[in-house]
Amino acid sequence: MPLLIFARSMPNAYFQFKQFIVRQDQCAMKVCTDACILGAWFAEKIPSYSTVLDVGSGSGLLMLMLAQKSKAKISGIEIDLPGCIQSKENIAESKWQERLKAFPGDVRTYSFNNKFDFMISNPPFFEGSLLSASGEKNIAKHSTALTLEELVNIFDDHLSASGSFGILLPFHRTGYFEKLAEKKSFYLKEKLFVKQTPKHDFFRSILHFSRKKEISPGTFDLAIHNESGQFTAEFAELMKDYYLYL
Repeated sequence: MPLLIFARSMPNAYFQFKQFIVRQDQCAMKVCTDACILGAWFAEKIPSYSTVLDVGSGSGLLMLMLAQKSKAKISGIEIDLPGCIQSKENIAESKWQERLKAFPGDVRTYSFNNKFDFMISNPPFFEGSLLSASGEKNIAKHSTALTLEELVNIFDDHLSASGSFGILLPFHRTGYFEKLAEKKSFYLKEKLFVKQTPKHDFFRSILHFSRKKEISPGTFDLAIHNESGQFTAEFAELMKDYYLYL
């Protein structure tokens, strides 16, 4: 039976979800719980027949999660060539391959033919922190190839006037990113704060922005595990259409 491990970073070669498989042995960054939360959180929020761009699409995880619950046409751009090749393989094995397209490139300089209705990104983390010995991991996990300032500019350049974007960030970067977005006239629609258990501090933020100012943006929180180490009911409900054995 295929094994699905829920830890943030594990060396398993693939993850088997209910409706698709993500092979990841050639990808710098592996499937992790918080990225899965990001995909599930937005999968039912995007317009069904919209155009979507995943910035830094890696293994294609987010593309596949969004495709499972929408009719959107989804593109993914990835600067790491081995990761992009693997995402193409994952897409080719899926039932949504006709709506998904992954391609290599630097989103800062790539010339797109259209603007997008929704954009999503799990961007480089830990800007300015200790770097890994792996150049590929530095690109994927640190802001050596793409800073948050650049990412906001990319959203501004490539989103349609009525479009919105979603992003996953370390919790401590939330306020900083909100200020960057505000300078480009993006307004917060809602945010989700994630913690490991109810007793832990928040460690991730998922933010949803658009160009329309909201009177009262929604604020939510999610604990992954309860005090007994089991998935919380809220997490299980969010992930039940994706994770095996839920």
